[in-house]
Amino acid sequence: CYSMDCSTSLEALFRRCQQRGITCIAITDHGTCAGGLRAREIAPFQVVVSQEVLTKEGEILGFFLEKDIPTGLTAREAVARIREQGGVVGVPHPFDQMARSSLGPEQIEALLPEIQVVEGFNARSLRPQDQVMDFGRSHGLALSAGSDAHSLWEVGNAYIDMPPFSTPQEFVASLSKGTIGGHHTPLWVHGVSAWEHLLLRLKGKKSGKPSA
Repeated sequence: CYSMDCSTSLEALFRRCQQRGITCIAITDHGTCAGGLRAREIAPFQVVVSQEVLTKEGEILGFFLEKDIPTGLTAREAVARIREQGGVVGVPHPFDQMARSSLGPEQIEALLPEIQVVEGFNARSLRPQDQVMDFGRSHGLALSAGSDAHSLWEVGNAYIDMPPFSTPQEFVASLSKGTIGGHHTPLWVHGVSAWEHLLLRLKGKKSGKPSA
């Protein structure tokens, strides 16, 4: 509920994770890591505080953050802000032409020296999984999995079985040993998300502030 297009409470999220056997979650709200910071304080399992950062060129994931990365920076500036916090740089739904906020091939190529993780499977993405996974492996990048859950029932649609970790470095190494699983989310869920976004805008909700 800290993101501008979702109303799921942290408590409901925790219950859903426990029902699905999830023992660690990266919370990647749009434009803020405030929800992840709060979740880390009260969650009954491990939380990786993260953020999906909208840059001028497209979206970037920052893992292991302690403060927000501003929206509207260049991709390179956003990467530098993530690194300043000791965070891990990732790319969500890469090359997905249906996702207008995806980084393009040229942008990813330019940032490759700074990227550590690429989303090998996104439950909402129509991009063939094998292509992205082959790209990540060929460039020595760790592969993650994202449900891209904008609603409670989507949580766990994508997941990765991986060894325990504590530090950002261990996180990347653990991802590299992980096994991705899950299934694609039906296309109609995008309509539900658009409706939810509209309702929240009508209510005057702002990114970075909880709905309750």
